[in-house]
Amino acid sequence: MTDSQHVEDALAKRYRQPKRVEQFGAEAVPDELRTVRWWDIFAMVLNFVVNPGTIVISGALIAAGMSLWEATLTGFLSIVVGFSAYLVAATVGVDYGIPGLVSMRAVFGTRGAAVTSVLRAVSSVYWFAFQTVAGGIGIAAVLRSLLDREISQSLIIVCFAVFQIVVATVGYGSLKALSRVAFVLKIAFSVVIVIMLMTYPKESFHPDAVFSFAGTGHGKVALIALWTTSMAAAWFSNFTDAADFCRYSRTRVDMWIGTFLAAVVGQLICSFLGGYAVAAVGGDSENAFDVIVTATQGAVWLLLLILVYIVLDNWTINVQNLYTAGLAITTLFSRIGRFWGTLAVGVVGLGASLAPGLVDNYTSYMEHLADLFAPMAGVFVAHYAILLKTRLDVPALFRADSRYAYWRGFNWVALFWVVAGYFINTTVPTQYLNIVVTAVTVGALYLASMAVARRRWQVVAAGCEPVHRRVEEHVKAVAEPEPAGQES
Repeated sequence: MTDSQHVEDALAKRYRQPKRVEQFGAEAVPDELRTVRWWDIFAMVLNFVVNPGTIVISGALIAAGMSLWEATLTGFLSIVVGFSAYLVAATVGVDYGIPGLVSMRAVFGTRGAAVTSVLRAVSSVYWFAFQTVAGGIGIAAVLRSLLDREISQSLIIVCFAVFQIVVATVGYGSLKALSRVAFVLKIAFSVVIVIMLMTYPKESFHPDAVFSFAGTGHGKVALIALWTTSMAAAWFSNFTDAADFCRYSRTRVDMWIGTFLAAVVGQLICSFLGGYAVAAVGGDSENAFDVIVTATQGAVWLLLLILVYIVLDNWTINVQNLYTAGLAITTLFSRIGRFWGTLAVGVVGLGASLAPGLVDNYTSYMEHLADLFAPMAGVFVAHYAILLKTRLDVPALFRADSRYAYWRGFNWVALFWVVAGYFINTTVPTQYLNIVVTAVTVGALYLASMAVARRRWQVVAAGCEPVHRRVEEHVKAVAEPEPAGQES
């Protein structure tokens, strides 16, 4: 039995988890298991980006007044802006094999990092609920055409959510396997749907008409900036778990290629699919799936294809949402393993998905998340990339009295600037790319504050010292205690 198998058996016993699921929660992944290459990361991230919610939002850009090309540009800009912090945070996974939220302890303190775990769990539960509702809307539209009757959307949501929870509890292996299959099918189905839309026997659906559709709104620059910020905010809220999908890989090149390329390609697919559908009806419909279903002209095989497409889209992204939320729970409560944490947040997410207004209030929810995650991203990048030079003392992340304890477990300087940044972000208008302004401003002010603090307090100087120390003995890593102040 290998060292990693010994560790997995020990974790299964500690957390009383089934043996055939992924055992690693907050613990570092052993080197011998870190064999994932860029194409698997590409498949996972693309499946994360290509989802019913993003397709619906891409169509909503057209309904808001944009042309197809403006909507596509907006989607691309949202990736460029949103991934600025995401790619930096993802290096934690490939360098050290730990979840992103564990690395937050180096910045916010061994206890203060609990704030980021709570926010990550809440954000993931919201995204799970949002995507479930968005997928439910699409499935309901297809079933309505297939069966010529209304099916309870709540029933669809519940059944859909249960399947997603089951796969998510299995862990990273199920993510990788599901992503490989879904990737091939999504590309093939996307091509079929685009061809179907382009050949629909109505003049407004013809490519010439759609490509020349200029939109219906005014003040396009402000509109593009507003939606770029709202969509990028989603990725800002995901930077804390960027490492989660890369910790089974060992090279930054694999991470960079697999992550950013997939995000760009995935967003372009969503922008074109959702945007083309809504532009074909002159922006009169906000729901791209209603248009797509209409374009099938009642053909059963096309309706079934679209149904499978929606299910795959939703399944892949929501499995990842639950996976990251489950890891957030393991960093908060030391006696809860990844399996049980994922199951718990899945149940909560199911309840949240039955709440009304999730899709309609998308921009409002994203603004609230951005108000918190934008300054948090600025502080993290400033500390991890500039002060620590991306070097972490991994064993110290698991000790309450380590160099990352700061003041009794809290880095009050970092937490102060997150709170201050919240108010900065609410002050700067969204159309002025407030999340970027806030992240850069807060990051700069944090560095200035730490320059003073590290000269005055030794605990701050210790936390700012770049130390590259990995956990070499994996059995020892499993035995490391959780930081004090967490549930045990």
